[in-house]
Amino acid sequence: MLNLVKSNTTLDIIQFIKKTRTTFIVCGFRHFTSASDWNPESSVFPSSSVKRVPRNNVGIFWDLDNKPPKSFPPYDAAIRLKKATEEFGSVKYMIAYANHHAFRYVPPSVRAQRGERKALNELENTGVVKPDEPYKCRVCGRRFYNNEKFINHFKQIHEREQMKRLNQIESARGKRRVNLVAKNSMKMEKFRNAARDILTPKVGYGLMDELKRAGYWVGKVSDKPQAADSALRNHMVDVMDRRMVECIVLVSDDSDFVEILKEARLRCLKTVVVGDSNDGALKRTADAAFSWQEIMMGKAKKEAVSVLGRWKDRDALKRLEWSFDPETERELFCSEVLSEDSDVECLLSGESDASVLKKNDGAWWELESSDAEKP
Repeated sequence: MLNLVKSNTTLDIIQFIKKTRTTFIVCGFRHFTSASDWNPESSVFPSSSVKRVPRNNVGIFWDLDNKPPKSFPPYDAAIRLKKATEEFGSVKYMIAYANHHAFRYVPPSVRAQRGERKALNELENTGVVKPDEPYKCRVCGRRFYNNEKFINHFKQIHEREQMKRLNQIESARGKRRVNLVAKNSMKMEKFRNAARDILTPKVGYGLMDELKRAGYWVGKVSDKPQAADSALRNHMVDVMDRRMVECIVLVSDDSDFVEILKEARLRCLKTVVVGDSNDGALKRTADAAFSWQEIMMGKAKKEAVSVLGRWKDRDALKRLEWSFDPETERELFCSEVLSEDSDVECLLSGESDASVLKKNDGAWWELESSDAEKP
C-alpha cells in the first residue's frame, strides 16, 4: 500500500512539473513576441520592423555591336557594370543585343594572347622551355609539365564524362531526370569552371557565355545593319511602356539612341550613359555619363552617390517652382472680371443707392428708435 501511495504521489509531482514547464514556456514565448511589450531600444526584434526606403528599379541595356568589352574580360566588365549601377537602385533587368558577327569577333588582345600561348607550347614540346610549376587539373588533380598533354587529358577524359552526363540527363524524364541533375550538379559545375580557363572557345572568345554567367539576358539578331539597334530600342520602349524601371542605363556611343533617351526623360525617367566618347550626343542628352575606364576602376560607383544627391535636389526644386497653367489662369481672370463688372453695373444703374434710400428714409438718429418701435 505504501508503495502504491508513493508511486501516485510521484506521478502527481511529475505531472505538476510538466504543467508548470509548459506554462512557463508559453508565458515566456508570449512575453518575447508580443508587440505591445516591445521596447524600441532593446534588440529583441530584428531590423525587419524598421521601415525600408523603396529603391528605384534600374534596367541595363547594352549595345554589344557598338560597345563590346574589347579591352576587358567580358565577365569582369559585366559584373563591374552591374555593381556600379546598383548605386542608382536595384538592378532588375540586364539586357544585351548583338548580331552574329559580334559573337564571332575576337579582339586583338585575345588574339595576341593565343599566339603567345601557341609559341610557348611549341617551345615546351621541343624541350627548350620547362614551366616552373606544373599544370594542375582542377577536376582530378593530376599534374603535367606540358600544356598540350594537359589539354589532351582534359578533353579525352573530363570532356567525355561531361558529355555522358549531359546525354543521360537529356534522355531521362520525370523524377529520374531530377535525381540525375541533383547528383551531377557539383561535378558539372566543377567541369565548367575548369574548362573556362583551359579550353579555347570554338566561336569567338566566349562573349555570350560569359555575359550569361554574369546574369545578363543576351539576344542574338541577324547581321543586317541596325538590326541590334532596333531590337534594343524596341525592348527599351516596351520596358518604359510597362513602367518597369525608373532609371535606364544605356551602354553605347551610338547617336541613334538620342531620341529614346529624350523620350525617357519626358516620362520622368533617369538616364545614364556608359561610353568612351567624351562629347557625344548621348552624354549631352543623359542625366549622367561614365566611361568604361571609370566603370572598371570603381570611380563611377563613388560618383554615383553625388549624382543621386543632385537628382534629389533637382526634384525638390521642381516641386517648389511655380508652374503656369493657362487654363486655370484664364478661369481665375474671367471670374474676377465678371465680379467687377457686376459691381460696376449696379453702381451705374443706381439700384443700390435707391434701395438704400428706400430703407433709410428717416434721419440717422431716428433709425434705431424706429426699428425698435416696430412689433
